[in-house]
Amino acid sequence: MAQQAQFLSAQQVLLVTLIVKVAIVVILTTMLVRYHRFRDLLTSERRAWPMRAFFAFGLGVPLAAGVVARLLLNYKAADLTLEGALLAGLVTGTWAGALVGALLGAPALFAHEWAALPFAIGCGLAGGALREMCPKEEIWRFSPFIFGDLHRYVWRMARKLELDWQVALLAAPIGLELIRQVLGARWPGRLFFVQPTSVFTTALVFLTTVLCVATPLKIWNNARIEHRLREQEKLLMKARIDALSRQINPHFLFNTLASISSLIRTKPETARMLILKLSSMLRRMLRSQDHFVPLREELASVDEYLDIERVRFGPQLQVEKQISPDTLDLLVPSMILQPLIENSIKHGITPKVGGGRVIIRSVREKGRTLIEVSDNGLGMSEDRLHSAMTGGIGLSNVDERLRVIYGATCTLKLTSARDKGTVARIEIPDMAEQSHHSS
Repeated sequence: MAQQAQFLSAQQVLLVTLIVKVAIVVILTTMLVRYHRFRDLLTSERRAWPMRAFFAFGLGVPLAAGVVARLLLNYKAADLTLEGALLAGLVTGTWAGALVGALLGAPALFAHEWAALPFAIGCGLAGGALREMCPKEEIWRFSPFIFGDLHRYVWRMARKLELDWQVALLAAPIGLELIRQVLGARWPGRLFFVQPTSVFTTALVFLTTVLCVATPLKIWNNARIEHRLREQEKLLMKARIDALSRQINPHFLFNTLASISSLIRTKPETARMLILKLSSMLRRMLRSQDHFVPLREELASVDEYLDIERVRFGPQLQVEKQISPDTLDLLVPSMILQPLIENSIKHGITPKVGGGRVIIRSVREKGRTLIEVSDNGLGMSEDRLHSAMTGGIGLSNVDERLRVIYGATCTLKLTSARDKGTVARIEIPDMAEQSHHSS
């Protein structure tokens, strides 16, 4: 800074110092918000002491290092004592603000700046007190763009004769900077402050103090909003999957009950067997609340469903499995196969004279797992194929669930040929298993 002063005037040096000061604040707050624990702290207003301590040391230690850099290197832009302590108090409360103030004021005692420690702690306490009085969302609304709407806040405050919290939040760093300027000028060497050289630079000093408080709040508030949007997206996806799953299960239940009703008089023992199989399957479905299950578990569920269908159809229904062993641990959406098999039996095998065969196949191919349910039934025309995908509950819900979970690239594909059969094909990315575990 001394070498730079040879080429720059005192006012230019001060201007560069203030610009660098704002840049340091932006860099530090941006780095801090990248840590997930720090983001979690920002999204919750009820914080335990360990979370407050994490925030205090996470913010206070780098800022204290800046104070040390100012003392050793005379790098004035690195000292953010007022702004850091006030910011800590505003975000986490009185005691955390005082703790950060103590961290920032303590190094200055070695340079005989005796007023630094009480002043820094006072800034933290002032921020905490303002937090206790002010609605929390008003704090997060405070931003560097307040000057554009300042006239509205002042007019509203004058018209309603009540305090506007945005004006109060603006007055806090300005008032503390004014106190620092007065104390620093009254007792030189006992409290560090950036001394302005003119009315213009005085305005810049106060503006910089406001920006160094408002800019971190703006950055952190953006992170809070982004975090909440992601959480809302997860909840929305879960709700959509729940709704689609609830549509599929009653669809199967109603069809099975209709079959039982038709067998009660003619084949009561068979109807009784169907009821037992159905109750066993429903108990398993009620016990499981997972949206994703390993493929082997989904196949076990399919076996229970096929036991019911075999009782209804007898030897006319043949089922063949061609399952690749390396696909058994793949996580798939629960109740994803049963509607496909039900569609093959209902529309392919049932109308065919002499019954038919359903083949369940899975294989890994090019980083994706392919799952197919095919039959050798009557097949469907293009119009009927389209209506099966859009008009029916089972297939349309399977397709919608795949789109919700994996995106538009993962869909249910149906191909059919008259008198040859129908093939339902699903492609599931291998990354599905990793994303489920990480969530």
